[in-house]
Amino acid sequence: MPTEIERKFLLHDDSWRNSVSHQQRIIQGYMANTDKCSVRIRVSGDKANINIKSMTIDISRSEYEYPVPVNEANDMLHSLCIKPLIEKTRNYVNDNGHTWEIDEFEGDNKGLVIAELELDKADQQFVSPPWLGKEVSGDLRYFNISLVKNPYKDW
Repeated sequence: MPTEIERKFLLHDDSWRNSVSHQQRIIQGYMANTDKCSVRIRVSGDKANINIKSMTIDISRSEYEYPVPVNEANDMLHSLCIKPLIEKTRNYVNDNGHTWEIDEFEGDNKGLVIAELELDKADQQFVSPPWLGKEVSGDLRYFNISLVKNPYKDW
């Protein structure tokens, strides 16, 4: 079973910006959300995926991801997904052998910035960069599916 092991953090400051290797604009929407899983469509550049992720509130979750044609993904985003859509710019930062994905949210979640790190195993050690803040991996508010229902602007 495919598993995603991901930790999420807030940031102390913007010093990470000096180390961004590249960026990617992402628009994603949720088609379904049950007590067992969420179903998401994501468009990023010239690629699109459908993603099914278990609703486990933990750093390890089952995740299935499959490519879909971009034009069909855009149709699904605008006709089938719960609004508002999640819009963000993903910044990639390499630090101490790891690639951090730092998401700057837009729209109803503007002002929220979250650093994510995907790991190979749940107990894997890593060096915390100086800009890394409080861990929010177990805080449901910071899950993208939660940001649709309770956007950052309403906190």
